[in-house]
Amino acid sequence: MSSRRAGTQALAVLGALLILPVAILFAAGACVTGSRQSVATEAPSGAETAPDTGASRDASPASVEADLVVVGSGIAGLSAALEAATAGARVVVVDMWSVFGGHAVMASGEVNIVDTPLQRASGVTDSPELAYEDFVRWGGEDVDRSWARRYARESRTEIYDWMTGLGVTFEKLNKPPGNSVPRMHETKGRGLGLVLPLFRACTLHPGIRFEWNTRVDDLLQDGSRIVGVRGTRLRTGEAFELRARAVLLATGGFQSNLDMVREHWPVDLPAPERLLVGAGRNATGSGHALATRVGGFLRNLEHQWNYATGLPDPRDPEKRRGLNARNRSAIWVNAAGRRFVNESEAANVALAALLKQQPQTYWEIFDESLKKDFWVSGTEWAEPGAISKRILENPRLAAQARSLPELAAAIGLPEEALLETVRRYNEMIEKGEDTEFNRFGPHSRSPRPYSPQQLAQPPFYAVQHFPVTRKSMGGVAVDEGCRVRHRREGTIPGLYAAGELTGFALVNGKASLEGTFLGAAILTGRSAARSVVADLTIQRTARLDRPLEAPKPPGAPQTVPCAGCHELPRLVTLKRPGYRHFESSHAGVLRDDRQCSQCHAGMAPYDAPAHKLNPLELANTCVTCHAAAGG
Repeated sequence: MSSRRAGTQALAVLGALLILPVAILFAAGACVTGSRQSVATEAPSGAETAPDTGASRDASPASVEADLVVVGSGIAGLSAALEAATAGARVVVVDMWSVFGGHAVMASGEVNIVDTPLQRASGVTDSPELAYEDFVRWGGEDVDRSWARRYARESRTEIYDWMTGLGVTFEKLNKPPGNSVPRMHETKGRGLGLVLPLFRACTLHPGIRFEWNTRVDDLLQDGSRIVGVRGTRLRTGEAFELRARAVLLATGGFQSNLDMVREHWPVDLPAPERLLVGAGRNATGSGHALATRVGGFLRNLEHQWNYATGLPDPRDPEKRRGLNARNRSAIWVNAAGRRFVNESEAANVALAALLKQQPQTYWEIFDESLKKDFWVSGTEWAEPGAISKRILENPRLAAQARSLPELAAAIGLPEEALLETVRRYNEMIEKGEDTEFNRFGPHSRSPRPYSPQQLAQPPFYAVQHFPVTRKSMGGVAVDEGCRVRHRREGTIPGLYAAGELTGFALVNGKASLEGTFLGAAILTGRSAARSVVADLTIQRTARLDRPLEAPKPPGAPQTVPCAGCHELPRLVTLKRPGYRHFESSHAGVLRDDRQCSQCHAGMAPYDAPAHKLNPLELANTCVTCHAAAGG
């Protein structure tokens, strides 16, 4: 592993759900992983952790409040919570934020699933055997073959059937690099469309309780067994202890911790000069530190899935966070004004090519006819007009000009080189073959079909990109039941992990088939919960066996006189611990001059005894900022 360090802990401005002080939505992350190398026995550097004071060990006896504490309300944590509660467990979900979803809400919502009704209806023939071969061929020797077989065999029932039963709609198929057939399932509503039905089901379940704005600083132990968590309620600074029969860590990866990312940077890649942060806000390695402190170990942290398609997030005033963005029809040119890679290549190939450039940056060049092909990962970017307004019309991120010489001057590229590059590209399109990088034509190496179009219709656009962090494919070592393994032998009693924290159970090895991140988070979350239920011999009870109620649609807008009590212009500037999402979302309210009734109509007319937020009603308003209904 590389020991290069640089960069700082990333701060993020995630954008917007409208939530008042007691709100609920969005969390730390989602996934799990294991490996056969890169073992670490100490807390990872740079992780946000509290010092080990010894208070975690042999905690004084207290009443057990839950069968299971789930740390993190991303898609892995929510999957685990619902699975465990449905089996009869009393579950408490603890999250640092006031909102659910973690990295999943930032994602495109695409899930790799094998041999589904959608595939069959589309004429796609797939099988677990074929999918398993793809996993091993693409990911290499570090693929955990047991988990890869299981994913290929069970993804249809454990992911597709379960999620559609909760109300998720899979509507399109794609074929990312490494897949023999189209098995990437697009979710209606992108990431929010995938995770919101799961959150609703958890909120409705009487066996699940949420603790928001609550950070877990340590694990409680009774001898070698984990018996709960200790931490801080961020809005008050109050310390707390929560006793439970088991703890499941679902805190996400570490790709928002630049110190940790750089320390474990893949040795076969040049170190990035500028590296944007593109992971979940709370994906800082906190769960890694919790697990290693009690004897767990880490593996394959150098297996990271980062992208070349980083665009500085216009919502981040510190310019540290990045979006995963690209125009699928543009050409990429380096500082010399030349193409340097097949722009349709797999993420790992494109990143390697970018890191060889000096400087390590490039510009996407496209024209007015290709403007529509610009895409940004994340539910909120499906909103019509969001990309044009916030990116392409933003002079800090994009340049446009009536001619290519003007465009070259605007972005500081050599005019003659850029003109020649575009002329040569247009000429190759006329002849039907990319003889430079085989992006199209009879010898095309593009993983996905690509229909090239000439760059000829002004205005012309240029958008600058940098490397961006995204996902961890290594992490806390777990067994086949998602029990956390001890660095010496066996597993740690009472401790489980799921999702990106485990590196998605190493189903990807060194390279991802894409769509296996969200899918593996769901699978490992459910698997971990089943292990908890089996290990604790929890019995299903009639008390928890009631049908889930459908959430009521939002009420008709009414006048809500919020401003009389809530001074938003002042509140959004206070930077209070535990209010980050409240501040960022309501800053958007003020910026766009939105009405409180868009999200809080259900609180009118004002009635003091009943004046409190309804989690389900509020969850229905996520689309105000995260346009889930969009494509």
